[in-house]
Order: sequence, then C-alpha cells, then structure tokens
Amino acid sequence: QVQLVESGGGLVQPGESLRLSCAASGNIFSLNSMGWYRQAPGKQRESVATITGDGKTTYATSVKGRFTLSRDNAKNTVYLQMNSLKPEDTAVYYCKVTTNMAYWGKGTLVTVSS
Repeated sequence: QVQLVESGGGLVQPGESLRLSCAASGNIFSLNSMGWYRQAPGKQRESVATITGDGKTTYATSVKGRFTLSRDNAKNTVYLQMNSLKPEDTAVYYCKVTTNMAYWGKGTLVTVSS
C-alpha cells in the first residue's frame, strides 16, 4: 500500500498563489508518474499536471504558464506551485501517483474568490 498526504489548499483571492504538496510513503519500490488532478463542482475530474519518473512534465492548457509541477525523488514528494490563480481554478485537487498501480489522495480544496 501507498499512502499520500496532501497539503496546501485554502482560500485565496484572484491573482494570488498557493503551493500544494503531496508526500508518498509506504510500500514504494519505484514511483513512476506523479501528478495533480482537480474536480470542480458539477464537472468531471481533469488532469492538471503530471510528471514522469524521468522528469517530463505535462500541463493542462488552462494552467500552462501559471502552474509549475516539480518532484523531489528523495522525499517522494510532488509539488504544484499555482500562481495567478483564477476563480475557475476553484476545485478539489487530488494527488495521484503510480507504481505498478495508481493511488489517489483524499483531495485538498482550493477556493479562489474575492
């Protein structure tokens, strides 16, 4: 089993920043991809940003240039730096990691509102 601990969500105003963290622990032999997904009210869960084991990142078009994903392999942690936040970024953000199977975090709420 793999446990994921997410942190960093909260309430911010438009234009502000937040940094999400997701630390993986447990039965980790090799983490492959790590990333963040989000689900807004009434919408399907969507990929925000993912990073492969060799560091290749992929971003949703809506967050390119504003969000930056990084990972610390020594700490089995992935970070999502979110800048210039918009109200449409409001969602529950979920961490996902894959080893030989996929694991999801419980989610952290990000609310962008004035």
